[in-house]
Amino acid sequence: MTEYTALNRRLVDELSAAGVLPDRWRGAFLAAPRHLFVPGVVWDDADGGVLTARRRDEDPAAWLAAVYADEAIVTQVDDGATPDTGAGRRITSSISKPSIVAMMLDRLQVEAGMSVLEIGTGTGWNAALLAARLGEQNVTTIEVDAELAERARKALAEAGVSPAVVTGDGADGHAPGAPYDRVIATAAVQEVPYSWVAQTRLGGVILTPWGTAFDNGALVRLVVDEHGVAHGRFVDNTVAFMWLRAQRAPRPAPPADLAGAAESTTTLHPDAVAWDDLNASFAVGAGLPDVSRRFVDADDGGDDFTFWAFAGASWACVDVTDGASTHRVRQHGPRSLWTEIEAAYRWWEEKGRPVTGRFGLAVTRDRQYVYLDSPDDPVPSG
Repeated sequence: MTEYTALNRRLVDELSAAGVLPDRWRGAFLAAPRHLFVPGVVWDDADGGVLTARRRDEDPAAWLAAVYADEAIVTQVDDGATPDTGAGRRITSSISKPSIVAMMLDRLQVEAGMSVLEIGTGTGWNAALLAARLGEQNVTTIEVDAELAERARKALAEAGVSPAVVTGDGADGHAPGAPYDRVIATAAVQEVPYSWVAQTRLGGVILTPWGTAFDNGALVRLVVDEHGVAHGRFVDNTVAFMWLRAQRAPRPAPPADLAGAAESTTTLHPDAVAWDDLNASFAVGAGLPDVSRRFVDADDGGDDFTFWAFAGASWACVDVTDGASTHRVRQHGPRSLWTEIEAAYRWWEEKGRPVTGRFGLAVTRDRQYVYLDSPDDPVPSG
């Protein structure tokens, strides 16, 4: 038994013992060891939000330990524009945490003979796992980044499997291979492309990370019905994936000039709506999908901070002093964003603080909407 084989088996055993890797997927994980798909240069978080390259040839033991840990690994920054001698700013591709991969594949509920379209090839590992379970002829995977797609083709071939790897925009799906029994995305979307619905068989399943500009962390499982509508429940709210490139959420910076803002106060702590409870931040985002937010710590390094919200020409900020019960609010633009956020949070409270699993998503040819418990009860949108 080689070192790689031993490490892979240990990881598989750990995932099985933790209850996240079902027996039906165990053989696929053993057949597609993760190290075959992790490039020789990966990226680590450093202070100040800067990403720095770590090379396999400089510390093979550390590289291998990271490969067989239950952690995600960053494999590309800045869409490949930053050389590995530079400082990366934005994570644009990764190989996902093994336990998350196992959970999503289990949620897909595949059976022998089913055809699967994967959106977001990345390193190719997920496609290899699907091919090991279903046969390479039943797996099509699409990747928008030509360099990543070619790297994945080579890694898959070296691993002994050759599913169809298509270079293209995953938002369009891949019509030549349709209809599919299953569609799985490994990139988050704000709007589920209707092409995915149209290319899925009646009764077929679409599994995708889903989020809003306010909250990115949900996983939704949709089933396509006889009317060409896909609907289903959110099955997790802890899976933060990078966005489909065509749907990246904005990342605005706080304005330099705060003059002209309307001032007020609030007793609602920003942590309550955007940090403390994943169910709350999901619900607020579902009601205000175009509102993005960020936290900015005070310059003195203490516990004080400012919460910011942005949407179009509007912004709002809430200044929080540690220990205070009342906080200053400033709002500017055609929308009063903090007021909208408070209203969305109060709606969630009035509904009994429902967990994310009580929410669902419906996708028709013309629109998409989040609902609570039933498609007949849409979440009010700001």
